[in-house]
Amino acid sequence: MSDQLNVLGGPLELCGTDPVTGFYRDGCCTSGPEDVGSHTVCAVVTREFLQHQHDVGNDLITPHPEWHFRGLTPGDRWCVVAVRWLQAHMDGAACPVVLASTNATALEIVPLAVLRQYAADVPADPSQLEEGEPG
Repeated sequence: MSDQLNVLGGPLELCGTDPVTGFYRDGCCTSGPEDVGSHTVCAVVTREFLQHQHDVGNDLITPHPEWHFRGLTPGDRWCVVAVRWLQAHMDGAACPVVLASTNATALEIVPLAVLRQYAADVPADPSQLEEGEPG
């Protein structure tokens, strides 16, 4: 696991292993200098989100075996580029996010209040949802 933090200020949790997600394909939305796109939002993709991404030129549906990518289907958890998720939100096509698995660096692009509107998880201590942004 990573020593990076999630948007709630806790340890970054696993996002998805089927398919294995993350810029580093470690199952987490870990980020580093090589991750110029900031693949930091742990999304639970929906049909509407996938179609929106396809329509704006980010095809997450088509399999690419050469990249060991089977293509996503609704319900898959995937570390998406923060700007792309925000774009979907602004276009009314955002999908749920797993806050405990969304990297704190996503907050540089997407406000916590916006992410909370789409929260698909409830932390062990739900009072964390009422606190301000970490740090």
